[in-house]
Amino acid sequence: MSSERSREQKRGRDPSAQPAKRGSWTSGRWMVLLIALVCAAPIIASYLTYYVIKPKGGATNYGTLIEPQRPISEALIVEDEAGKTMPLASLRGRWLMISVDRSACDKACATKLYFMRQIRATQGGERERLLTVWLRTDADAVPAEIEHAYPDTAKFIADPAALSAWLPAETGATDLDHIYLVDPNGNLMMRFPKHPDPNKIKGDITKLLKWSSIG
Repeated sequence: MSSERSREQKRGRDPSAQPAKRGSWTSGRWMVLLIALVCAAPIIASYLTYYVIKPKGGATNYGTLIEPQRPISEALIVEDEAGKTMPLASLRGRWLMISVDRSACDKACATKLYFMRQIRATQGGERERLLTVWLRTDADAVPAEIEHAYPDTAKFIADPAALSAWLPAETGATDLDHIYLVDPNGNLMMRFPKHPDPNKIKGDITKLLKWSSIG
């Protein structure tokens, strides 16, 4: 045995060193995998939380999760204030907080627009990830005071039938009664109740922006 080891050493090889090299390579491979998992963790966590885990009883979200997913149809065409038409799906890439209402915008409509503006403002540095959208169901004129109060809210005219088909409402309500949330992938994600508590909406959106890296 000692003579064989001596011959190996003379040839410049040490058989006992080979296992150490294999162990070092394996350790490096696991380190790379660990780094990849850490980098992907925020994305994985956000999707598990809102699309896989189905909270019951102790649910912490205020809004109603929309299941199954309802992506924005490419056929849903809207018209902006300049008269230009575009697919609503072209707004993908940011979180969308959506209100549907008539152009005349009564008190309930104005309240929803106010809530959306304030909720977005409270997100601080994250607010640019969130776009407030008013989908008008007719082409009538918008009251001047509403136009001036919400310059940062994107306003579009859309077909009311197409909106009703896409946006589910609570029993006894219509899509005009709710505020909706669409994720940056263009999927309708959440519906907030009629006469909502804006602080609770803020809580849901703050958590989403914190834990999700998309948008």
